[in-house]
Order: sequence, then structure tokens, then C-alpha cells
Amino acid sequence: MTSSSSSLAGSRARVTRPRASRTLKRVLLALCFLAPLLAFYGVYYVYSFVLLGQTSQQRVSLSFLNPVFVGLDNFRLILTDEAFIRSLVNNLLFAAVSIAASLTLGFFVAMMLATGTRFNRAMYVVFLLPSLIPLSLFASVFGRMLQTQDGAVNVVLRSIGLGAFQQDWLGSDPTAYAAVFVLLVYLIGLPIMYYRSDVSNVNVSVLEAALLDGASTFQTFRLVLFPLLRTTHITVVLSVLLGSFRAFDLIFFSTGGAPSGRTGITGTYIYQATLGADRVGYAAAASIIVLVIALIVSLVQIVITRRSLR
Repeated sequence: MTSSSSSLAGSRARVTRPRASRTLKRVLLALCFLAPLLAFYGVYYVYSFVLLGQTSQQRVSLSFLNPVFVGLDNFRLILTDEAFIRSLVNNLLFAAVSIAASLTLGFFVAMMLATGTRFNRAMYVVFLLPSLIPLSLFASVFGRMLQTQDGAVNVVLRSIGLGAFQQDWLGSDPTAYAAVFVLLVYLIGLPIMYYRSDVSNVNVSVLEAALLDGASTFQTFRLVLFPLLRTTHITVVLSVLLGSFRAFDLIFFSTGGAPSGRTGITGTYIYQATLGADRVGYAAAASIIVLVIALIVSLVQIVITRRSLR
């Protein structure tokens, strides 16, 4: 018995070793192919981060000539700047609006598309088309529609006899924020695609059981499908939150931060700071703060995603 068991263990070891050797060879081969690309990106990112870190401690212009070392003064100024705090709050506010729209309207639109509703083609065009065209172009058209004199919104109001309701839509905080909210609600094509793809993995028997128990379509969506897509909800929330820090083109080409920069976000704030005299170091410090926040969100997304897959 002892000799047979030892021979069996030896054969298993011999089988395991070739497999491990083959796996190691495949990994090394893959690294050989990826080495040039990894080296390029490694040097690119390392150089960028080092330059950003050095510049954030300087007072320097876009020419990068004659920099003056200021230490952490740029960071102190940024963290006490009300405009930066407002832009950061706007990031979170706009992300909250997008998340709320994605978890409600986006979810139900995706479910209607999945069930083959009568107007599914029209819904695809209305909600998914903005995700397929450049966001800067879409935001520019939207901002043009809100112009006071010849914007489409005011022109339509005048043409139907409601000229009394026309106004400078981007001239006051309530209407400017409302315009951004409408734009964000409309741009939920990506969360819709997330839900549309993940709902196909739901066990159909669960839905059939709910329908047999007398649940309506709305109740099936809300009480059965919504809890089952918990992982998708997490993906949508974190991706939208992270995407809010990359929404520079959305705000810049639609409202331009109007009125007086109060609808601006961190991206537009950094852009405006870069244009000032000897303010490149200040903008670099702001970029580092935003980068750290985005990195924390990314790490949270990775941790939550791994836990949800266990």
C-alpha cells in the first residue's frame, strides 16, 4: 500500500511539474511580447507623474522657464480656495444626479429594451445615440440650444406664443444647474448598456415564478430584477462617480461653467488655472489632488468588485 501510494504521488508530481513549466513558459512569452509596450507606458507615466509632482511645488508659467520653488504653498492655496471646493462639490453633485438617473430611468429603460417593448428601436436611438457620438459635439449642440438670442429653446418658445417664458438659461444658478441636470439625465446610455447586457444572465425561472405568483411587470422589475442586479448597480455607481472627474468636455462645451464658473467642475477649474500667469504649478497641484481622489474611487471599485464576485 505504501509503495503504491508513493508511486501515485510521484506520478502526480511529474504531471504537475510539466504543467507548471508550461504555464511559466506562457507567462514569460506573454511578457516578452508585452515588454516594449509596458516599457513605453512605464516611462511615459513615471515621467509624467515626476514632472507633475515637481511642477506642483513651483510657481511657473507655461514656458516652464525660471521656476520658483514654493513647497506646499500651492496645495494650501487650493484647499482654501472656495472656487476649487465648489468645483469638487459640483463633481459629486453631478455624479449623484447621474447615479440617480442611471439606477431609476436607466434601469427601467434597459428592462424595457430587454423585454422587446414596442418602441425599443426608438429608445435605442434616443438614449444610446449620445453614447456613440463625440461628447464634445453633443455638449456643444446642447449649449447652443440654450443661447439667449437665437437658441433653439427660446426660438421655440417665441414661435408658440410663450415668449414670456424665454430667459437667459445660463445666466442664473437655478436654470444653469437645471440645464446640466437635464443633460446628465439624457446621457445614461452606458448604464443602460450595462443593465441590458447583465440582465441576460438572470435566471429566467425566477422571473417565471414571479409572474405565476401574480406579480405585474413593474413589480417584477422593481422587486425581482432590481435586487438580482446588485453587482451591476455597484459597477454603475462607481463608474459614473469616476467618470464625473473626466467630464471636462461635457461642462466646458455646454455651459462653459456659467454663470461665473459656478457650474464648473474640477476639470474646468484646472483648465482655467493653467491659463493664468505663473499658475501652472498651481494647476499641477490641483491635478494631483483630483488624481488622488479618483485613485481612491478606483481602489474602492476594485475591492467592491472582487468581493461581489466571491
